[in-house]
Amino acid sequence: MPKTPFDVALLGNLTPEQFLADYWQKKPLLIRQAWTHFPELIDFARLSEFAQRDDVESRLIEFQHGRWKLENGPFSQHRLNRLPETDWTILVQNVNHLVPHIADFLYQFNFLPYTRLDDVMISYAPPGGTVGPHYDSYDVFLLQVGGQKRWQISSDDASGFIEDAPIRVLKDFNPEQEWILEHGDMLYLPPKYAHYGVALTPGMTYSVGFRAPKTQEVATKFLEFLQDEICLEGMYSDPDAKATASPARIDEAFVSQISKMLQQVKWNDDIVRQFIGRYFSEPKPHVFFDQTEAPLEFDDFAQALATHGIVLNLKSQMLYSDQQLYINGEEVEFEDASAEDIAALQLLANERTLAAGEYSDELVDLLYSYHEYGYLQPITR
Repeated sequence: MPKTPFDVALLGNLTPEQFLADYWQKKPLLIRQAWTHFPELIDFARLSEFAQRDDVESRLIEFQHGRWKLENGPFSQHRLNRLPETDWTILVQNVNHLVPHIADFLYQFNFLPYTRLDDVMISYAPPGGTVGPHYDSYDVFLLQVGGQKRWQISSDDASGFIEDAPIRVLKDFNPEQEWILEHGDMLYLPPKYAHYGVALTPGMTYSVGFRAPKTQEVATKFLEFLQDEICLEGMYSDPDAKATASPARIDEAFVSQISKMLQQVKWNDDIVRQFIGRYFSEPKPHVFFDQTEAPLEFDDFAQALATHGIVLNLKSQMLYSDQQLYINGEEVEFEDASAEDIAALQLLANERTLAAGEYSDELVDLLYSYHEYGYLQPITR
């Protein structure tokens, strides 16, 4: 998937720097005709195929008789055939893992780090289809693809959510602005900006979301990471122990010594950087890599790399720091790598493709092992 040049229409002819300075996490932006470069539309028929797969996250939301209903996929074709003509929405996550041109669209937003860029969710709705007034805790771009949808937005998100609804729907929603989006129009919303979209005609919304993990989540995952990385010396001892008449009481001397033992748990920026590399490149729980059933022979792979180059699997994520590279939650084990090899791997991480060329035997060996894992493949012409 060679990198495509940034299209300034995507941000309403603003440069990424202008957009980040004036709008990002500050205020909404409506962009007419932001993106129309799709070789095909992921219509309901195509989306239905994805929603029937057990390796794809999908949801169906209906609003019938004044009540919200949520179903999680995978769905049978029989279930999808029974959908009414109005008032439902089907949503499929991570379509960028499934369709190359959707991944091309997602990586137009790579003016932000991959640690923040999440996925493209595609939803399809007939007239009346909606997921209700709500807000997201992260930034989102909402691209209308086919059809028309009315969007209302509000900076007021204080009403809280309906308690017994299976999805997060605001109790009260007082719109401050309203637009009708048509094919190619896009709306950017900062975190916690309330919005309410209702399909006027059958169409899709391509939602670009960003990772914004909660502090509790990051702390929990970091502590899990630490338990495999730290090795603390010593063990509890109490040579000066005194007899006690209250054996069930937790005495202060014991508390003090356990506290000192725990104070050995320390970290620095290098450890945090290593955690970030692993955690933020780790695939989501439903994402799996199948080892290539028929990988190229090594010599054929080397020839393909030299002739056409390679590209990362749509599901793969590569990150790097000055000290280390990471791919799909793993540290890249590459001892005594040359500066040229490291530069090539960093280029692959940034561009998600590596151009044809002659590379060191050590680098070709490493890339071939990732080809066998299914992490990357040669570019085909």
